[in-house]
Amino acid sequence: MRDPTIPSPKDRKKIMFYESSEHQTKLRIRCDLDGLNQSQFFRMMILGYIENDDLIISYIEQCKQKYAIQGSNKRKKIKQLREGATEVKKKFGLGADELESIFDIIEMETGL
Repeated sequence: MRDPTIPSPKDRKKIMFYESSEHQTKLRIRCDLDGLNQSQFFRMMILGYIENDDLIISYIEQCKQKYAIQGSNKRKKIKQLREGATEVKKKFGLGADELESIFDIIEMETGL
């Protein structure tokens, strides 16, 4: 059975980063317990992030604060933009394509 999370060979890009051997071992164990491989796990997390999954976005915000990755003003501005986009989506019933265009416009305007 083909793994539905794997992109076609022509669309693949390799993403690489370094992690400690301890974390990598713990990740493999956790993925095994959940019946996933590492690639499936990362593809799901990436998809959740780019689709603005509330739980993933909330976790990212917590990590930014905990590890001082961004200043509080910038984090606050990003949160306001997300909330504004959510309100516009509710108000006008916009789909994913329209929202993507709005985020692109906001990004160009604010320089984020």
